[in-house]
Amino acid sequence: MPTFTALTTLIGKEAAEALGAAMERLVPEPTGVGVFELEDGSGLWEVGGYFEAPPDEAGLALLAALYEARGFVVSQLPETDWVAHVKRELTPVEAGRFFVYGSHDAEKVPDGAEPLLIEASMAFGTGHHGTTLGCLRALDRMIGEGFEAGTVLDLGCGTAVLAMAAARVWPARILASDIDEVAVEVAQANVAANGLSGRVHCLEAAGFDHPDLDAAAPYDLIFANILKGPLILLAEDVTTHLAAGGRLILSGILNDQADEVIEHYTRAGNNLTCRDEIGDWTTLSLQRTV
Repeated sequence: MPTFTALTTLIGKEAAEALGAAMERLVPEPTGVGVFELEDGSGLWEVGGYFEAPPDEAGLALLAALYEARGFVVSQLPETDWVAHVKRELTPVEAGRFFVYGSHDAEKVPDGAEPLLIEASMAFGTGHHGTTLGCLRALDRMIGEGFEAGTVLDLGCGTAVLAMAAARVWPARILASDIDEVAVEVAQANVAANGLSGRVHCLEAAGFDHPDLDAAAPYDLIFANILKGPLILLAEDVTTHLAAGGRLILSGILNDQADEVIEHYTRAGNNLTCRDEIGDWTTLSLQRTV
């Protein structure tokens, strides 16, 4: 079945959310509507809808005019077997001792590697993205330097690949949390597929708003591979839940955003120990000093 998209941009969160709500009343109805702030500092928000039938372009034009948005760009997406496509395109990833792979590449796991199985149908957070890869490399470097953690939190865990990496190398208490219910289900499925049930506790939470997260603190290591905005908002809370001398691995940060994130985490009581760039993305390693 073909899929159609309709995308536009406009200034302001309130207007964007109102436009998104108005799109949901179109006929034919969209199967989904998304509203996102662009991360380029422009102040623009993107509003987009997905349709199973050609959308009402006259109705879209009227909505664009009413909300002072740019004209909608309507496109038809080709029919694609995305799981088969991902299997073809996502080759295994090596990050130091860690080897991230799909079951279709199980025979390629090198001897002595720490294997992390992520199925193609659950591809977000496979290690191919510069943020996840940067976190795995930072973890591998810390291990090589002799660092050991007894308590670990993967905050905003996605597939839980970082939590599972920690579970592969340490007999630690490891928690993986995400604000999204579906992400938590994916994380639990991956933990089970990797034979780590009982080793990684997955839970749904916004920030540290869960009793289990408080009960496990202070943490020796916290991963937070999210985005600049929530990283900055959580700087004090993350540091409060970190043990003295504990480590942080932060990502989801565009290269030109890194200095601002460093400033907030330094002010909260952490020292930068390493800064890595992979493509457009930066990974930060820090240590709590207070």
